[in-house]
Amino acid sequence: MSSSWRSDKLDRLGSSIFSEVARWRREATAAGLDVIDLSIGSPDLPPSAAVRQALAEAALRPEAYRYPSSEGSIEFRRTAAEWLRHRFGTEVDPETEVVTLMGSQDGLAHLATAICNPGDTAIVPDPGYPIYAASLAVAGVEAAFLPLRAEGGFLPDPDFLSEDVWDKARFVLIGLPGNPIGTAAGMDVLERLVDKARRHRTLLVLDLAYSEMGYGSYRPFSVLSLPGAKEIAVEFHSMSKSFHMAGCRIGFMAGSADAVGALKELKANIDYGVFPAVQEAASAALREAMDDPGYFGFRDIYEERRDRFAEALSRAGWSVPKPDATMFLWAAVPRPAAGAAAWSSRRFARRLLQDAGVAVVPGDAFGSEGEGYVRIALVESADRLGEAAERIGAWLKKQGLGEGK
Repeated sequence: MSSSWRSDKLDRLGSSIFSEVARWRREATAAGLDVIDLSIGSPDLPPSAAVRQALAEAALRPEAYRYPSSEGSIEFRRTAAEWLRHRFGTEVDPETEVVTLMGSQDGLAHLATAICNPGDTAIVPDPGYPIYAASLAVAGVEAAFLPLRAEGGFLPDPDFLSEDVWDKARFVLIGLPGNPIGTAAGMDVLERLVDKARRHRTLLVLDLAYSEMGYGSYRPFSVLSLPGAKEIAVEFHSMSKSFHMAGCRIGFMAGSADAVGALKELKANIDYGVFPAVQEAASAALREAMDDPGYFGFRDIYEERRDRFAEALSRAGWSVPKPDATMFLWAAVPRPAAGAAAWSSRRFARRLLQDAGVAVVPGDAFGSEGEGYVRIALVESADRLGEAAERIGAWLKKQGLGEGK
């Protein structure tokens, strides 16, 4: 008899780095540090007043407290389809090609279980958001990793993997722009992925959680806007980041009716869907975006934070590239003095929190290709980020790291 009630599958998940960083953060707070938490990508600002009003009014209705449907209300799915048409020029059937999710992570966590069999293969990026690989472990699916490296502009090269791997792959999942790396990708990147997926009968899954967080002239693209792509592709949309509804837990997947139908069938057996009031609030957010020709979410706020923080870090002796999109900076761990051993991502992140009270996530949490980097979330005010940069600069100097050593 087993001495533990713990599933062997959990060993394939690894430790949750976010739980680990939370433990470090608690330890630092208990030691009396004022922690500036730039680890978790949880928006620090609320959604618009109109969205909050819609949520409040809907939550007061007595009928809102019955079980919702697991696939989501047809009203929300119609609004989502309308927004996709407005934003990207894509056409999807809200009845068969859209499913509502309890945040996009709900769908990302369950898609492999819905469309794969144990022993199948799926392609995921490295570095990539941890749920990508974790969902495969839970489903008993083997991961083939597609590296995202600096020399390739951190963009996926579908030709990196052999034709044999593509032949075996049930699906390929990619985030453009991604988490942890917010690199701009042109439509040509999506076209190459669609072409490869179509030739190998592989489902292309695009994580588009940051569709409204492109900076400068960059506006992320929908794969579903490519001719015929809907037959072999789906994409995930989230209300968490671009619309600041992270705590509401709502998003949706759209695209291939077969894949959408499979996820619907699985969800019908494991959950009852999203609170109706939250669906109404999410509809209000999408309508607000459609009613404002210049709407791009909270992009301007994050672009200012990105610019001020990256420039402050540069003055402090740490040159960090400005991302083209998302709320994250992907920063190489600063170099030590000549002859000194390089710092690992995890050592750097933990010591930065312990000594300077600034929490970031070590890059190896996102895959082996993430070693040597840390992810920094722009989830504090510009002034607070400036304070973080000052602390980091002083700490780097003491450690003999970076250009300012």
